[in-house]
Amino acid sequence: MKLYCVGCGPGDPELLTVRAVNLIKNAEVIFAPTAREGKPSIALSVVDQYIDKSAARTASLVFPMVKDRESLKDYWRRNADEIAGAVRSGKRVVYLTVGDPALYSTWIYVHRELKKSHPDIEVEIVPGVASMFAIANKAKISLAEGEETVAIVPACYDMDRVKRTAAACDTVIFLKDGRYFDSVIEMLGESGFPDDATIAIAQDVSAPEGEILEITKLSEQRGRKGPAEKYFSIMVAKKNARGQ
Repeated sequence: MKLYCVGCGPGDPELLTVRAVNLIKNAEVIFAPTAREGKPSIALSVVDQYIDKSAARTASLVFPMVKDRESLKDYWRRNADEIAGAVRSGKRVVYLTVGDPALYSTWIYVHRELKKSHPDIEVEIVPGVASMFAIANKAKISLAEGEETVAIVPACYDMDRVKRTAAACDTVIFLKDGRYFDSVIEMLGESGFPDDATIAIAQDVSAPEGEILEITKLSEQRGRKGPAEKYFSIMVAKKNARGQ
């Protein structure tokens, strides 16, 4: 009675770990999250080439993108119960999540429910490459060196909080929602980021259609309409304290 949670990385099937690929190839039931019923799972699309379609059943579990925590709890509970049922049937079960399971992942909520309601099920978590490392390597920049500090911001709804965070760190990584990046650009200058600070922006980084959209200086971004509008967007802002 063991469940494997597999991080699928930033979108490139070749960026999965060897352990992840082996577990997916040998799985009999594969669960993956989706935002709504009928919407294809991104995680499943990333690992599609490794799934033995003659032996494995795949199922998408709905994790709606809403802020009502009480309604979300019902989804978390039902999804955990469905996964637990598959594990108890004796099947080799894998749960997929994009990126790494420990970073803003649906797995966090599933795991919490499993520990509470199904503590007899053993869990193994396989890490995945996070998008922040994928964009840093594509842009050929460091995220941190020496005593530099790094902050990760999942969304920019509370701009005052973001401003305080940016003022305290050498590098800030903004995930998920690119619609706010234009406001963030303006805010960074007010938070101590110099005009020559490096700004790297990407959408669906490492996915087949993904790309680095911008690698510029902060001064070049001001007043421009940012290109990143999709949900799976990422921006790295680096003060360049060491002259990078």
